[in-house]
Order: sequence, then C-alpha cells, then structure tokens
Amino acid sequence: MNEGVPEYVRIFDTTLRDGEQSPGASMTRSEKLEVARVLARLGVDAIEAGFPAASRDDFDAVRAIAADVGARGAGTRPPIVCALARATERDIDLAWEAIAVAERPRIHTFLATSDIHLEHKLRMGRDEALASVARAVSHAAVLCRDVEFSAEDATRSELSFLCEVFAAAIEAGATTINIPDTVGYTTPEEMFALVAGVRARVPGIDRVVLSVHCHDDLGLATANTLAGLRAGARQAEVTINGIGERAGNASLEEVVMALRTHVMTMRLVTGVDPTHLVRASRAVSACTGMQVQANKAIVGANAFAHESGIHQDGMLKNARTYEIMRPEDVGAAQTRLVLGKHSGRHALRARLAELGLPLEDDALDRAFARFKALADRKKGVSDADLEALVLHETPPVAETYSLEGVQVACGTASMATATVRLRSANGESHLQAAVGTGPVDAAYKAIDAIVHTPLVLLEFAVRAVTEGIDALGEVTVRIRASESHVGLPTGDERTRVFHGHGADTDILVAAVKAYLAAINRMLSNASEPTRHAVQGQGEAAA
Repeated sequence: MNEGVPEYVRIFDTTLRDGEQSPGASMTRSEKLEVARVLARLGVDAIEAGFPAASRDDFDAVRAIAADVGARGAGTRPPIVCALARATERDIDLAWEAIAVAERPRIHTFLATSDIHLEHKLRMGRDEALASVARAVSHAAVLCRDVEFSAEDATRSELSFLCEVFAAAIEAGATTINIPDTVGYTTPEEMFALVAGVRARVPGIDRVVLSVHCHDDLGLATANTLAGLRAGARQAEVTINGIGERAGNASLEEVVMALRTHVMTMRLVTGVDPTHLVRASRAVSACTGMQVQANKAIVGANAFAHESGIHQDGMLKNARTYEIMRPEDVGAAQTRLVLGKHSGRHALRARLAELGLPLEDDALDRAFARFKALADRKKGVSDADLEALVLHETPPVAETYSLEGVQVACGTASMATATVRLRSANGESHLQAAVGTGPVDAAYKAIDAIVHTPLVLLEFAVRAVTEGIDALGEVTVRIRASESHVGLPTGDERTRVFHGHGADTDILVAAVKAYLAAINRMLSNASEPTRHAVQGQGEAAA
C-alpha cells in the first residue's frame, strides 16, 4: 500500500439489488428510483440497480434508473449503473438492454465456484464452470466495456480453482473481479489471506479492480470488508443500513466512516459525502419498511445519544471524551444527552437550561428527585416530560396536604372504589376510602372526606404530554368553594376559581395531584386562621 497519498476505494452500492432481496424489503419502481437518486447524491461510485431477468418490473426499474440517475447531470459525472446477470446469454442480453441508455453502464455476471454449489446447485464440474465463465464474460464484454465477474461463494472455494476462474474471466474481458463471502462464513484474517493470495496468483490481476462483497451471518461483514481492502481490494460492495439476504451485507455507512476515521493508518479514501449518510439511511428505511435498530452504528437513533451520568458529564466537558466522530459529519442533527434513570444532576441542569427552565440549588434538587422518580417508570424522559415536571409539579407556597398514596378498584363488574392517603402540613397521615361513578370521582370524594372542603369541580381536562404507551399524562382542574362551605370567608373568596396541574405516567395519579394542587392553592389563599380551621375540620372528620 502507498504510504504517501491515500488510495481511492470505489463504493459499489447494492441496496437496490442485494438489499432488496431482504424478506419484506421489496420496493416499487418509484421507490427504487427515489433511493437511486439518494445514492447518487451520496456520491457512490456504482449503483447495482437490480436483476433485470428476475421480472419485468425489475427490468423496468433498472431501465428507469439508468435513464434517470445514469444520465449526465449538469456539470456532474453520473455513477456507474450496474445490472446483475447469471452466466447465461439471455440474462446478459436483458441486463444490457436495461442499462444501455446509461452513460456508464456495467454488466455484472456471476457463477458459483465452491464445490458444494457446483455439485448440489449447478450440477456441473469445474471444467464446465470454467467454460461457462469464459463464455459469459466474453459475451458481456462484446456488449459493454465495463464487465464485473463474481465467483459466488468464493470464500468456500478452493484457492487454486478460484484463481483459475478469475484468470479466465480477466482473459475474457472482465474489468472488475469480485470476491464474495456469499454466506458470511469467513473471518477477517481469512479474508485478508484470500485477497492477498488472489493478488499474488492470478495473472493480469493488476489490470482490473479487485472487489469484496461480504455478508453478515457471523456479524463480521464490515470487518471482513476492511480486511479485504487492507489486503489490496479497491472496491467495497455494500448496502445502506446493511440490509440484504439473511443477516444482510456490509453496511455502507460503517465501511465509509471506518475508512474516514482511520485514514491516517489505512491510507484509503472514498468519494462518499458522509453528511448524507443519515438521510440516505432514513430514505431506505422508509422505502423498504425495515426500521433501523436504535444502536445501529453511525445512523441509529442512539449512535450519538448518551444516558449514563458519567458519560454525560464527560460530554458536557469535551465531546471527544465519548464520541469518535461528530454527529454533523454523518448528517445527524446533534449529540443527544438522553435523560433516563442513569442520568445525573449535571445533565438535567444542562438540559433544563437549554429549554429555558434554569434551576439551581434547592429547586434543582426537587426537580431532580421528581425526575428520578419519573425515570424509574419510563425508558426515557423527553423534553415535554421535563417541562411538565418543572412547570406543573412545583409545589404551592403552602402545601396543606400532600399525596402519600392512592389505589383504585374499578371495572365493568364492580363499583369504582378509591383509597387515598394524604399527609397534612403538621405531619399527620389520613386514610380514606370512597365509592364513585369512576376511579377519579371516587378518589376525589375520598379527598373531600379527608380535607372536609366542599368544592365544585368546574373543569377537568386530560392530555398526553408526550408520545408512546408510556406517555406522561397531564391533568388540569378548576375548582371553587361550594356555596354551602362555612370554613372560608364569605364574598369573593367563595366565588374565586382555583386551578391545579398534575403530571404522571399514571393518569389517575396525575388527576389526584391536580386536584390537591387546586385545593392547596385555594387554602393558601385563605386567611391563616381559616386555613388552620379547615385543616382541623379535616382531621376531626378523619
């Protein structure tokens, strides 16, 4: 390898061919064209558009891509548009017909070379296979000056025979020779040795581009691809999000960013614009319906997300402590400090400040305690959750009653019953049960019985603050004192309306919190003697 100027590696994307072979990942013609345009903007060198002999629809899709993406744009050089073909004249003719309109067409033909494939699938001997390769490549070379040959199941083929096949393909006119790890069998050390062996033993190998195509059955596709490139291959066959047959292919984004991150040691570069990687990932996911796992390297939702308090503290001080690349390098929006049960006080304070809700000292301590309680019940705490905690969960100035616990029993076969435990400001605990038309009505009646404050509920509203099945629910209530209430002063105080908010993942708990908040606000606005009198009435009633 040249230790001076980095050498160029071609990125051959087969998302539209091998990737689409993933069960359930079939795309329509318009979806394929959309993905092809995304790949062209990404800057891949070659797009394997499909397998024209597979169906009329596949033929039409390849032809549309060749005419659209494969045509010269304004001041740009279009990518190579490639079509796959078995080693038969009919397949090769159909492939050529589909891509002939492209400015840079390529025919990609293949034949298996492992003994297990020759014997059980093709039912032919080695001599017959050699002759078939020579005929197929020669026929393709007459039609198209750019011909790629792949030895299917190369990594399980005998090296001496594999080299014979490659030599025959080069002699017949192949310009690219591909070494596929078709069943994801090999290891990085074996791939390195195989590529090195082919380079050393195949006549004319220096006149062609050597390529590797790795599957991920053992989770080694990216590692095997990098090993092949280190050994001298100069084309990597990959897919967006690593989709493909069975466990998939080497992931384009992983290979590209591994080369970019280690350019000083591997001395290899690509023409891919990495700032389009996340957008390309999302486009392919949308078109195929195959969702990207959250912890997927480079493009997963958690690729630049940190929840651990130790990690978050390091990230706040210097992002390089835990990130080997910047999110903007791959087109991700930004680093996310995901707030969850492992997060620390520093991360919470930083996020609240970003949301315009700065808290310090005791206020931060109270918010952090509420945050931890919520995080224990949710997988992740969103910004909306935080806003609800800070804006709607701040205790009133004088909290006459606080919630210790609530439990309900309800359903179609029984009356709704609620048991509520409250603690008064003087430290006394009060327990009350009540029956109602529903769980909220029962809980409110139990509270009324404890605090002994006849009220009129004017408004009760519920909304989901956040998304998902574990959403944080917010309840807003408005109350006023009942006309029959004798504990509060007469006049305006009796007709004033007081509101309360409560937020919780349990909507009943949120409802009880909101009701208590409104009651506490009403009592705190009463005169000091009146508030104590009402509290005393409640204790006497209990």
